[in-house]
Amino acid sequence: MAKTIPFPGGNQAARARQAKALLLPIPRSMAVELILPVHIALDAMRRGAGSRSAAQTLTQTMLLTGFLCDLGYGEMTYEQLRIADQALSVAFERGRTSDDWRLGDEHVELLAHIVSTYDAQLQRAPLSALTDASARLDRIIANGGGEPAMRRQA
Repeated sequence: MAKTIPFPGGNQAARARQAKALLLPIPRSMAVELILPVHIALDAMRRGAGSRSAAQTLTQTMLLTGFLCDLGYGEMTYEQLRIADQALSVAFERGRTSDDWRLGDEHVELLAHIVSTYDAQLQRAPLSALTDASARLDRIIANGGGEPAMRRQA
């Protein structure tokens, strides 16, 4: 039976690769895979053909974008995020009561700006920042969030 050649520091090398990966942006194909459903949700909500799922996707994107901006990746004002939160809150209320899942025309451009910012963040922010933002979103969802949450944080 052949013996394997022991490579010294195998675990150390794996940890070094993992640490390096956390400092790099995610692969472009992965960024596209993550952003495509967001663009689809925005288009559906813009056309009045949205759903609860589309509204939740946009809400989560709004929060992730804000979290990544807090970490220094992108620029978004608190006022822009507050207005987007209110717009999504109205969309949720309208959707629950009348099954009309859409964004008001006056808010489509703002949400498009947020989606574009998130798209750029996915292409430029390191994996560690994306992981931190995602963990923060997971904590909000675990605490009963998942719908517009800006006012709960304030």
